[in-house]
Amino acid sequence: MRDGFPHIRPGMTVGLFGGSFDPAHAGHVHVSREALKRFGLDRVWWLVSPGNPLKAAGPAPIDRRLAYARNLVTHPRIEVTDIEAQLGTRYTGETLEALFQLYPGVRFVWLMGADNLAEFHRWQRWDWIMENVPIGVLARPGQRISARTAKAAQIYRDFKVPASGARGLARMQAPAWCFLNVPMVDISSTEIRARGDWTR
Repeated sequence: MRDGFPHIRPGMTVGLFGGSFDPAHAGHVHVSREALKRFGLDRVWWLVSPGNPLKAAGPAPIDRRLAYARNLVTHPRIEVTDIEAQLGTRYTGETLEALFQLYPGVRFVWLMGADNLAEFHRWQRWDWIMENVPIGVLARPGQRISARTAKAAQIYRDFKVPASGARGLARMQAPAWCFLNVPMVDISSTEIRARGDWTR
């Protein structure tokens, strides 16, 4: 395994939670803990991105975001990483291809909030992602309806896994996706920046 990358054994299950984490907050931790429990995952890795291709304004420097996130996360099975910066990947599809090569035998699940599912069809190679990794969607406040009517949800409606089958998602053959309604912490990075509690 490459230096600086998480160590994991083949056969284990890992939820990949990507984002700018600008800044990370209690809601991110809560979603990660719920994902560990509800999807039966061995680990959750935060993929703190160098930048979001869908956002015009750049985030705070990655070293600052990483340090803040690592200070926030205390759960032993949640790991904050800069994998994308180390790999030099910009898009999720590229990151996944690299991780499949680096971690043969590891079962990955891509984790996202319901708000991301609503715009998932705008992501580069979104259909390739859907076809190659199971996706776990966790509902955020006010996003349940928009996620269920999302283009990706409509196109792949026949591959939706019922909530009762969530714990087996990581071991399913893609395409497979599961939408979970979970108690949420109603806080966002946007609100934190708007309050002036985090400046770029």
